[in-house]
Amino acid sequence: MSKTFYITTAIDYVNGVPHLGTAYEKITADIIYRFKKKAGYDAFFLMGNDEHSQNVYKKAIDMEMDPIEYCDMMEGKFRDAWRSLNIEFDDFIRTTSERHKKTVENVLQRVYDNDDIYKGHYEGPYCVSCERFYTEKELNEEGNCPIHNKKPDFIKEENWFFRLSKYCDPLLEHNEKHPKFIQPDIRRNEIVNVLKEGLDDISISRAASKWGVPLPWDRNSVTYVWFDALINYLSGIGFSDNQELFGKYWPADIHYIGKDITRFHCIYWPAMLMSTGIELPEMIYGHGFIMQSGAKLSKSAGSKMSLDDLVERLGADNLRYYIAREVTLGQDGDFSIERFTKLYNADLANDYGNLLNRTLTMINKYHDGVLHRIDSDSDELRKVVEKVVEDYRNLFEDLKMKEAVLQALRIISECNVYIDNKQPWSLAKDADSADKLKSVLYNLAESLRIVTILLHPIMPEKTVEVWRQLNLKNNLKETGLEDTGWGKIPDGHKIEIGDPVFPRMDIEDWS
Repeated sequence: MSKTFYITTAIDYVNGVPHLGTAYEKITADIIYRFKKKAGYDAFFLMGNDEHSQNVYKKAIDMEMDPIEYCDMMEGKFRDAWRSLNIEFDDFIRTTSERHKKTVENVLQRVYDNDDIYKGHYEGPYCVSCERFYTEKELNEEGNCPIHNKKPDFIKEENWFFRLSKYCDPLLEHNEKHPKFIQPDIRRNEIVNVLKEGLDDISISRAASKWGVPLPWDRNSVTYVWFDALINYLSGIGFSDNQELFGKYWPADIHYIGKDITRFHCIYWPAMLMSTGIELPEMIYGHGFIMQSGAKLSKSAGSKMSLDDLVERLGADNLRYYIAREVTLGQDGDFSIERFTKLYNADLANDYGNLLNRTLTMINKYHDGVLHRIDSDSDELRKVVEKVVEDYRNLFEDLKMKEAVLQALRIISECNVYIDNKQPWSLAKDADSADKLKSVLYNLAESLRIVTILLHPIMPEKTVEVWRQLNLKNNLKETGLEDTGWGKIPDGHKIEIGDPVFPRMDIEDWS
């Protein structure tokens, strides 16, 4: 029985269309998910939309639309965006769905029954864009929201509060016993420092709004959007409607979220779960931001580039490759057309694509497109490939995506050096070197087969094009790391030559 793996991303406010900043999280989560499936895991990937935001409600009213109709429309836009980026999730949760509302009410009642909710008054700063209450000390020097640099509203209302302070010591203890619970370490240290300063109880209701899930014991108040939204990780895996599914995949292996919302996920969420008696997730990973010229992309700040335009002009898989190859998980990364073009041409057009073209052309020229397997157990290329596969797996398991991709590139680099050293064109002129030529060409084709398996989670469409030119009949999507063993291409296999998979790209193409 294969090991299970459950990964979630943050659910998105639907008051604007996705941009590269939000796409970065989804792309990298999808790559992790696809790797896990390649590695033999029974994996489940949850995404979704956060619809009970006041920003969403306001946007719908501004557009003179019923809020639910507006959310229905935006679901289509988000699904289309993720589909265009070759993101493949197992379920898509919406916080306005009945299964989610049912789960929220269940969790709320459990927390309430545990005497962890009480009535009180709140007054203080509230950022509408964050939909978050702040303390005075959390604001920046100008008294503005530290995320949006805007003056928060001053809210004063009677609310229901969650006894977050009760769980400060238990959270510290959990982090001490589970050092990998919050990753990377810089995020863990930030949260532990917050916990060491102590926690205040938090408001979990809004009396002034009717847009949200009503509290089971007070129908005149709705659940605060963050308390509501976090519960999607339960509702999306069958908590209220499929206990068999829930039992199979919970606890989540990774909640994969942006570093700006770690407090909600690393403090509020585990405290809520402790109150209900539900097992905590294995890991919460706070990734960095994707920037453009050093500036964070966001809906409120205004994205500097259209995601649709990027995908149309650069290609979904090429964009996925850039993100996986360029950005170290956990750190901020930067996107520029100049850097994209340089990496694409160097890695994909010149190296991977050219290696494919050179290899298939020589097989076609010297052996009429037919591969002949000549075993060479001591061959140096095979040893490199086998070591790369091992390192690639270990690095990906440690969420070192960039480093894993660089390992895969080693195979391509070694193959190009191998061609220069073996000089197949010279071997073809020597009748006594016939078997050696066959061995060289087979080794190259086999290396291409293996590196294409490794790159498939990153480029799920482009690698299929390479697979077709190698004329391999098994489904690449269903081909796992166990199939990277040497010598899978049979003797007498015939290849096919097609159009270049990675034609060169000029920066002028962007103008």
